[in-house]
Amino acid sequence: MKRERFYLKMAFGSLLRGRSRMAAALLGVGIGATVLSGLISVWRDIPRQMGQEFRSYGVNLVIVPAGENSSLDSDTARKAVSLIPAASLTGAAPYRYRLVKINERPFMSAGTDFGELQKTNPWWFVLGGFPQNEGEVLIGREVADTIRFVSGSSFTVSGGGQNMNFTVSGIVQTGGAEEAFIFMSMPDFEAMTGESGLADVIECSIAASGDSLRSLSDAINASVPGAVSRRVLRLTESEDTVLGKLRALVFIVTAITLLLTMICVATTMMAAVAERRREIGLKKALGASNTSLALEFLGEGALIGFLGGILGAGFGFVFAEAASQNVFSRALVFNPLLIPLTVIVSVLITGIACLFPVRSAAEVDPAIVLRGE
Repeated sequence: MKRERFYLKMAFGSLLRGRSRMAAALLGVGIGATVLSGLISVWRDIPRQMGQEFRSYGVNLVIVPAGENSSLDSDTARKAVSLIPAASLTGAAPYRYRLVKINERPFMSAGTDFGELQKTNPWWFVLGGFPQNEGEVLIGREVADTIRFVSGSSFTVSGGGQNMNFTVSGIVQTGGAEEAFIFMSMPDFEAMTGESGLADVIECSIAASGDSLRSLSDAINASVPGAVSRRVLRLTESEDTVLGKLRALVFIVTAITLLLTMICVATTMMAAVAERRREIGLKKALGASNTSLALEFLGEGALIGFLGGILGAGFGFVFAEAASQNVFSRALVFNPLLIPLTVIVSVLITGIACLFPVRSAAEVDPAIVLRGE
């Protein structure tokens, strides 16, 4: 125990004697540990952040009838959606399509759940608002231009052998096929067509990686005979590609940061060896072995790495949180394991960086140094 205390006292004493030099090394390790801790936090949280961000771009899984079935019944739809973990499911919007007429002109109508539709397609631009009450519909821009409707217009729809009156609550603009549809709530659609508990397709938005989404799709196909799930490959592949590139970028920046930290520590410790050549020569003349000298310098480096790692772990999370808020507008989830991981990596990096100075110290010839040469 006395030897350990003496060793620590000697290491601290050496650091204090070269305060300015060691402060520079500590600053370098601290900055490196800060970047390391911050980037690990971001790298670890990228899947969740990117998954939430991509959910704003629409659905990534659709469920349709299997085989010769023309529609999904409510039990089949419920069973298929229930296989998706609630924590990952952003929304699941059912759709039922029928051709209707307005003033004897044909248009395609879609019955849906507007609450789920807004979850799966938050990117839709609606001039006006989504339907809130019975008898309100959302019409596409093409429909509105064709029949000269605006928000608040009232009209009669013929479909399913009966007529129903509706009011336009909003006009949707997406630049896609949705602009040619009339969207109404599922209860209104079922009242007009006389059919209930059916859906032609269920569009799902799921926060999951490409592999997880593939597993979910396979599970639905294997467990629900009346339904087939299909991934929206363009969206899921784009998400995986962007995620892979971001992780690669984080890895490269982290590697460069650690390399620069290692160079900073190695340079500082080499300067320390050069300044303490007489001290090293005296210790060797008094019987100190190369091993003891190596342990002394490695201990000093490990102490710098430990202190810098602790500082970097705290500042790194602050840095990562600020980056996440500015880029994703979302908070990070703090992982306590990040602190020991940052400290261990910092100690290892400084230990490796000290190998070159240790080798230089071992080559000091006490006879030459003590003669003043």
